[in-house]
Amino acid sequence: MNYREALAWLDRHINLEANAGRPQGASLERMRQIAQVLGDPHQAYPAIHLTGTNGKGSVARMVSELLRASGLRVGTYTSPHLERINERIAVDLEPVADDELAAAIGSVAAVESLIDGAPSHFEILTAAAFAHFADVAVDVAVLEVGLLGRYDCTNIVDADVAVLTRIAADHTDGADGWRQAIAEEKVGIVKPGSVFVLGETDPELRPIFDSAGAARTVVRGDDFDAVDNRLAVGGRMVDLITPWGRHEEVFLPVHGSHQADNAACAVTAVEAFFDRALDDELVTEAFAQLTIPGRLEAVAHSPSVLLDCAHNPDGAASLSQALDESFAVLGSRYLVFGCLAQQDPAEMLAALEVNRFDLVVVCTPDSPRARPASEVAAVVDGAGVGVEVVNDPVQAAARAVAIADEEDLVVVAGSIYAVGAVRAEYSRAAAAALARADEELL
Repeated sequence: MNYREALAWLDRHINLEANAGRPQGASLERMRQIAQVLGDPHQAYPAIHLTGTNGKGSVARMVSELLRASGLRVGTYTSPHLERINERIAVDLEPVADDELAAAIGSVAAVESLIDGAPSHFEILTAAAFAHFADVAVDVAVLEVGLLGRYDCTNIVDADVAVLTRIAADHTDGADGWRQAIAEEKVGIVKPGSVFVLGETDPELRPIFDSAGAARTVVRGDDFDAVDNRLAVGGRMVDLITPWGRHEEVFLPVHGSHQADNAACAVTAVEAFFDRALDDELVTEAFAQLTIPGRLEAVAHSPSVLLDCAHNPDGAASLSQALDESFAVLGSRYLVFGCLAQQDPAEMLAALEVNRFDLVVVCTPDSPRARPASEVAAVVDGAGVGVEVVNDPVQAAARAVAIADEEDLVVVAGSIYAVGAVRAEYSRAAAAALARADEELL
């Protein structure tokens, strides 16, 4: 299989992530069967397993940087992707090359006839990641749960460290007891003998977490934390306390006070993995390299353009707070927004404090689960905020930028499918500009 053939074969399998947003089903038997016929590649390396409604992607990046700085070869599996599917499978945070991805997917295709029933899109990618990490001999894998935890494909792994960042409203109908139900699913990644790093601090959920079966549970606020979390030029300056040590004056080159909590989870997870404190210099070095694509990411200036995958109300509230803390705006604010049908646009826009934007350009993300822009526009209009409908996310961002002056701010937020499309366009523009500069030098 070449790259194009591999992706075509992958796309012939049901994509629950894109079409339903629901778990694979109440069984991991098929995923275990796929792994078994591949030789159980997920058992070739230790793992740190991450779940949580918000923050797990950022923590995965931080954990990977800390492990890299420790001299380890790190495989990182995340989902969904922003621009290209290759991003989901990375080694030392470099996305897998086209030929390597084709080979990994091809290894699953070669054994499909030995599997009971057709594997799903996500099962194939997860198995491909496990196989690739074994082939390139990573020292450790950082695995992000796709959805919930207990029946997620990644959960055939018995990880040394399990991390739960936080629980918020997403993929839920909001019925009574939804927080408890989500907590019970997420703690399914905690295995006997593991260390459970718990970032969620709701005391009502503690009985669920305490019964998870970990050899040791460490809790944010009790056993580890981010203290003295303050604004700095280009990010945050924090002190981090873990059960193994204290790290003072740590600079995080990312925006949002919530990232300090993510950093505390990440450092604690890596120190739990090693069962020792990390050197201060190593923590400083690791975080100096940190980038988190699509999380309060600046992709242009004059006007400033920020991208943020705030895809649920808690994420939207964190974005709104970060805008207040880190981005003083002399001019106007413009919001480019699109969301999926599972989200209540009124709740999302209230969390974003939409009335502080001068204009909202509403788009329809490229997903079968997208909420039509016209529905969202009606909510914005009802809030008394100016609104335009431009269905294509890239064109919607271009419209906002065209209206904006140099001192204005354009924020692109909501579904990752909208943010990813806009980011890809800026990436193409940057690559074209670099190519032109190279030609001029020649």
